[in-house]
Amino acid sequence: MEATNKQTLKQKLKSYSKSPLSLVLFLLVSLSTLITVSVIIFLLAYILIKGIPHITPELFAWEYNSENVSLMPALVNTILMTLVSLVIAAPLGIFSAIYLVEYAKRGNKVVEVIRITAETLSGIPSIVYGLFGYLLFVIACGWSYSILGGAVTLAIMILPLIMRTTEEALKSVPDSFREGSFGLGAGKLRTIFRIVLPSAVPGILSGVILAVGRIVGETAALMYTAGTVAGVPENLMGSGRTLSVHMYVLSSEALYMNQSYATAVVLLVVVLAINGISGLIAKKVSKA
Repeated sequence: MEATNKQTLKQKLKSYSKSPLSLVLFLLVSLSTLITVSVIIFLLAYILIKGIPHITPELFAWEYNSENVSLMPALVNTILMTLVSLVIAAPLGIFSAIYLVEYAKRGNKVVEVIRITAETLSGIPSIVYGLFGYLLFVIACGWSYSILGGAVTLAIMILPLIMRTTEEALKSVPDSFREGSFGLGAGKLRTIFRIVLPSAVPGILSGVILAVGRIVGETAALMYTAGTVAGVPENLMGSGRTLSVHMYVLSSEALYMNQSYATAVVLLVVVLAINGISGLIAKKVSKA
């Protein structure tokens, strides 16, 4: 095996020696990969080293106070915020993508405008979404600072992301799948939900995972819409902070830096758990 790898490496070097530009590009790509991986490893190691020693049972107490600085209310609010945002944004984004790919006529100018608008919305800073949510939901609608206001704001924020990734996933499904289904007598709606969507599930879940990552890591938009109350609200109209907001508040006060690092570790574990569960679901659906 080692001999084969050495021979392959020699062949690559020989081919690169004939084309210096290819060798330069290969070195640049390899260097970029090394730098990227090194930065990720450094960040993960830094968070784990700083945070793990300060993870204590008091951090997971149900009620928050100045002594335990519990993150449990923020963890519950994060899960609640993620679920409500996805319940709103995921169906709208997926169904919008289905219309754009399966039903809209090719070359339709309206479709192009929708795509350009979605790409533009994806690049808007989160603070702008926060101010929009504050003016519309907190003030105009009279919701005050609430989990629902924050969730709807985040749903608007992640909607373009889910729509675009779902659209690309649907486009990646070969037309032969659709033609085969039509040839067997299946209708368009049945073909979409029984053939096309299951084939596109891995790509759709990738978009949902990215959306979850943005929800979990969002701070600016939620400070203007959901507030920073350190507790679990009785209903969706109550105010509450998520893990990212909790971490920001602790670090800004500069009194609980150790607990802030511990919160970062928990946040990292939550994101990894969500990614792992989503990956398992995608594998099961693909096999089915």
